[in-house]
Amino acid sequence: PVIGSRHIQCFLCFCCLSLCYALRVNLSVAIVAMTDKNSTKSNFEEFDWDEGTKSYLLSSFFWGYILTQIPGGHIAQKYGAKTLLLIGITLCSLLTLLTPLAASVGGWKLLFAVRVVQGLLQGSVHPATHAMLAKWAPVEERGSLGTFCYSGSQFGTVLMLAVSGYIADSSAGWPGIFYVSGAMGFVWALFWFLFAASTPAEHKSITNEEKKLIENSLGQVENKPQVNGPTPWLNIFTSAPFISLIIVHCTHMWGFWTLLTQIPNYMKNILGVDIKNSALLSSLPYAVMCLLSFFFIYLSKVLARKDNVSLSFNRKFFNSIGHWIPMVSLIALGYVTKEHATLAVVLLTLTVGISAATYLGFQVNHIDLSPNYAGTLMGITNGAANVMSALAPLAVGFVVDDVVS
Repeated sequence: PVIGSRHIQCFLCFCCLSLCYALRVNLSVAIVAMTDKNSTKSNFEEFDWDEGTKSYLLSSFFWGYILTQIPGGHIAQKYGAKTLLLIGITLCSLLTLLTPLAASVGGWKLLFAVRVVQGLLQGSVHPATHAMLAKWAPVEERGSLGTFCYSGSQFGTVLMLAVSGYIADSSAGWPGIFYVSGAMGFVWALFWFLFAASTPAEHKSITNEEKKLIENSLGQVENKPQVNGPTPWLNIFTSAPFISLIIVHCTHMWGFWTLLTQIPNYMKNILGVDIKNSALLSSLPYAVMCLLSFFFIYLSKVLARKDNVSLSFNRKFFNSIGHWIPMVSLIALGYVTKEHATLAVVLLTLTVGISAATYLGFQVNHIDLSPNYAGTLMGITNGAANVMSALAPLAVGFVVDDVVS
């Protein structure tokens, strides 16, 4: 079928990643309103947090997120991704609803603790998604289906950044940002419970033709979930391609999360844009990234039709596009002044948008290297990479405080 069960699973994963990123980045916009001393909305509590405290709060999610990457991948491979994601995202959504209360009762310290626990609960998301893709995506569709799934992270980012400014400026105030995003988590959980399956063999309504298509492409014919052998840790950590994958993932996430957590602050405090317009402009780069994801899917299919283009070249080609162009544009951004705000927005949009090419590069390479252990491999690289994600906002706070002093 044109729209088969595998596409529905990928759409559910797309929605899952959209939600997860919305739950991650909601604080990036909310914290601007929470600490805005010039706000006219006096009926909502304001907090006197300095840049150092704010940087700790923006990085706190990753302190927990890092810890559950490898266990999450292992559990997803052994027991299936469906239940793991259902429990994790539902609890994370509940904590999101409780975030305003936590900030009011316990200040930044309790908010910090809540964000750490949310990170723990979301740590399995990427490894579990990779484990799902390894079971559901035929080899020839791996890049396109994987890119579609992970483009959900940009869609969720765009949606959250775009609407957060309006919510904060409405009668709901900054607490409404957390109430809306938390409620959406329970809606997703219902659809995931009803329609998701960890493997084609466990899906109740998949056609025999589609099931055979997937299994034959993966070189497996299974009537029950496959049981992998012991994880070959020594071979994994002595593999040169895998070590290079760790390095690339780490460098990518440093830049990605520096921008994701700091663009709202940059728009307001450097370019002088009000919070409503700041949220809209902050979401623009991720909207472009989401759209370019689909362009790169098309380009990948064009290249795949050429007999002399290997999968290895395909991965390296897109990975180079997604890293070298953003590197140049981000360096140029450092020389742009407030008087050239339009140029700053263009460079930010180019930096973030073009990095969508990496979804067809290193981000699906785990499945290329080992489909059976893709969840574990993603857990390892994403865990290491998100050490960078935690350090990036802290580095910003250190540099900004140092410059101010």
